[in-house]
Amino acid sequence: MINKRLLIKNLLSHNDENSFYDKKQKLSLEAKEGKAKFLKHICALSNSNPFNNSYIVIGVEDEENKIIGVDFFDDSKIQNLINAYLENPPKIEYENVPFPRLPRHKVVGLVTIHPINKITKLKKNAWKYRKGTAFYRRGSNSMPASIHFELRDANTAIVNAIEQNARNNIELTLDGVFDFINNHKPQYNPKYKVFNEQFVLCWAGEQKLINGDEYFTRVDIELINEQVKLFFSALDDVQIFYNQHSFIVTEYILLGLEQQEKHYPLEKTIINFKENGKHDIVKEFLFEPPRFNTVIIQLILENNNAIINKIENKIPLSVTDHEDVLRLPTNSLICYLNGYLNVAEQLKKAKNYIKNLEDKTTYIKYKEAMRIIRKVKYN
Repeated sequence: MINKRLLIKNLLSHNDENSFYDKKQKLSLEAKEGKAKFLKHICALSNSNPFNNSYIVIGVEDEENKIIGVDFFDDSKIQNLINAYLENPPKIEYENVPFPRLPRHKVVGLVTIHPINKITKLKKNAWKYRKGTAFYRRGSNSMPASIHFELRDANTAIVNAIEQNARNNIELTLDGVFDFINNHKPQYNPKYKVFNEQFVLCWAGEQKLINGDEYFTRVDIELINEQVKLFFSALDDVQIFYNQHSFIVTEYILLGLEQQEKHYPLEKTIINFKENGKHDIVKEFLFEPPRFNTVIIQLILENNNAIINKIENKIPLSVTDHEDVLRLPTNSLICYLNGYLNVAEQLKKAKNYIKNLEDKTTYIKYKEAMRIIRKVKYN
């Protein structure tokens, strides 16, 4: 197994950006430009390194090579984006890799692009990039390829060496378990379990009982062998079950109006550990959005728009407005789930204001709301 943290360190220290490796400070997949540039880099790396894995490391300052991290990203549908826009799409994986010096909610993103030995090109327009365009790497840049572009193998030896030097061992596994336990306070009940005598999984979460059922919040789950964070939840309530070969996480969200809140199952994640030294992750989307009184939803929507309009125009907010801002992410999510799909774009207009609030809980709720909207949209 490859230790992904060690792989990232090897990539950062061994090479500048090249035909099999790129680094980014962040991804902006919500914007057309950001989505198109991501597709361009995937296409270019796949074409420039057709016989080996290529990588994009996300959460690194370009000039100083400093690891700054990004938010945990759990969008399992990112492959759908690649398939929708690219002809001969490569298989890609996005993994969240924790680093000890980063805050608990930050990780380094690692995109692995698997080789397909075929020319990859756009099969429809993406921002300013035209349908039919293929890209390749020239140094650290992704460039449009000529009509007569041919696939070449120039990286096998060096990529194999980097991956071989990132192989996991017992020392790295034990260090990873101790790091995980030491980085979580006792109230988060850090634990570990070995599956199939090969995989070491650690998890932590604050336990609570709701109507006699056990839930965990602030859940963190890592596959130590590969140093990959499999699951992270800042606010949602989660149920955890496991057996001899599987670890099962069911995520719930708390929604409601006027203090009448209820848990709704959002998604089930099943991690299956196999006898052949491999594992797979299956996600099952469970969410059935609640429906609320149309008149009440309309009033909430109008109030949300009024507050966002004041924020946009820098009009001072009243005391009541400030209280409503704290509920803005959750109320926007409820409106979205009741058919008002434009509230997601409206909510983004208040992002910077919410981010700069002294109490960071509202910003966490903002990120959670946008994450759920993204999941619902894809499913």
